[in-house]
Amino acid sequence: MNEENLDVTNGCSKVRTGTQNEAALLALMEKTGYNMVQENGQRKFGGPPPGWEGPPPPRGCEVFVGKIPRDMYEDELVPVFERAGKIYEFRLMMEFSGENRGYAFVMYTTKEEAQLAIRILNNYEIRPGKFIGVCVSLDNCRLFIGAIPKEKKKEEILDEMKKVTEGVVDVIVYPSATDKTKNRGFAFVEYESHRAAAMARRKLIPGTFQLWGHTIQVDWADPEKEVDEETMQRVKVLYVRNLMISTTEETIKAEFNKFKPGAVERVKKLRDYAFVHFFNREDAVAAMSVMNGRCIDGANIEVTLAKPVNKESTWRQHLNGQISPNSENLLVFANKEEGHQKTLGKPPSLPARLNGQHSPGPPEIERCTYPFFPGTKLTPISMYSLKSNHFNSAVMHLDYYCNKNNWAPPEYYLYSTTSQDGKVLLVYKIVIPAIANGSQSYFMPDKLCTTLEDAKELAAQFTLLHLGPF
Repeated sequence: MNEENLDVTNGCSKVRTGTQNEAALLALMEKTGYNMVQENGQRKFGGPPPGWEGPPPPRGCEVFVGKIPRDMYEDELVPVFERAGKIYEFRLMMEFSGENRGYAFVMYTTKEEAQLAIRILNNYEIRPGKFIGVCVSLDNCRLFIGAIPKEKKKEEILDEMKKVTEGVVDVIVYPSATDKTKNRGFAFVEYESHRAAAMARRKLIPGTFQLWGHTIQVDWADPEKEVDEETMQRVKVLYVRNLMISTTEETIKAEFNKFKPGAVERVKKLRDYAFVHFFNREDAVAAMSVMNGRCIDGANIEVTLAKPVNKESTWRQHLNGQISPNSENLLVFANKEEGHQKTLGKPPSLPARLNGQHSPGPPEIERCTYPFFPGTKLTPISMYSLKSNHFNSAVMHLDYYCNKNNWAPPEYYLYSTTSQDGKVLLVYKIVIPAIANGSQSYFMPDKLCTTLEDAKELAAQFTLLHLGPF
């Protein structure tokens, strides 16, 4: 072990008043040959490991680890995560006091090792009664910019963003569903690196920054769902966007059948986008090449392969990047560009989106109202006689889930704390009486909310994700 590493570890221990086992950390470094350096509130183990040659591993090789006990360190954590494969770098977020901040990032040498870590270590009991969460970590290079004047074109937005921030690579703008000459009031700005995006967000986030006299809303864009290449090679469904609302499924099917009659199995249209199902993958790929950029009913369409989402696994997807399945029970185009825009001027509406995540649950029924005429016959029913897709909120889903399993209703216990800026923050603990004596006695998310409704919805969503599908 070199002298520099010894100085780094000794320097940490002086500040941290013995909260860590210095001898154990030194023994880990000596055993593995990895370096350990602390900087900017995080401690890096490896990166690269001994003997590594070439560039770092590609995107998709890193996992996020949450709910780590604050008094647990690399000497305990590294051996656990080595079970999934060779660690390229382990980054533990640190407090000045010497405790860790409850989360870390582990980069493996391959995507397969990262996926294995998620499978075997998510919800792993790392200490008695302490369960960690593990999910994929992606460097986000894209910002969501809201409250943009709808008459602005892509070129104008791109030029303006390049003036006020550095590292801008591209701007993604989508036309309004009802007026193709206008944008939807928001855009996505792609930066050359996560650091460039983070610096831009820091500059724009205070809420006082204006573009064209408008105070804009800025947040991280939801990352696209990663789908492995083998799965994508089997996809035979196309995602078609930028359609006119008036365009019918019959018109879409007829247009896509023009290049090869009878190739299209069916079409499912939702507002201004659609899924076109083909009998054969080869025809789907050929149609994508032919139809992308074509004009249908006056609108230039965009065509890509749809990204599959497994129906069962959607219930167990992690809270980062959670996307709910569409009405086809099969496919979603898993990114925020789909048009699920953030609510402008205030935090997203949590019943639909919890911190950038869509609520879990079965396929949704179209939400709309119908006139209630005098004399309409009404029949009393129980909510439990309905199907699960009649419920929109996670709170209702959880109540329904318990009833279907012949369990007593969930019990909610409210807790609060105060943020550094004086805000009251809320979190619910949920107890399912029927399983309270099992392996997990309660469920509590690792995020706090500013409103009661959001806290309850988040807790219910978290509980459903851990209970599994209906």
